[in-house]
Amino acid sequence: MKYGARNQLIGKVTKVVKDGIMCQVDIDVLDKSKMSSVMTKESLESLGLKKGDKIKVVVKAVNVLIVKE
Repeated sequence: MKYGARNQLIGKVTKVVKDGIMCQVDIDVLDKSKMSSVMTKESLESLGLKKGDKIKVVVKAVNVLIVKE
C-alpha cells in the first residue's frame, strides 16, 4: 500500500479505550514517546487492533498545534 505521508514510526499498542462509537488507541513509540489515535470502533475492528500489537504509525500533519512550554 502506498502512503501520501513520509513520517512513519514503529510502535506498540498499550491501551484501547472504547466509548460509544469511538475509541482511543494509545501507542508507545521510540524510547519514551507516546501517541494516541482516535477512530471509530468499526475502524478498530477492521484493523483488528488490540493491546500488545506491534504497529506502524503513519503521520500526515494537516493541523497546526499550539504548545505551551
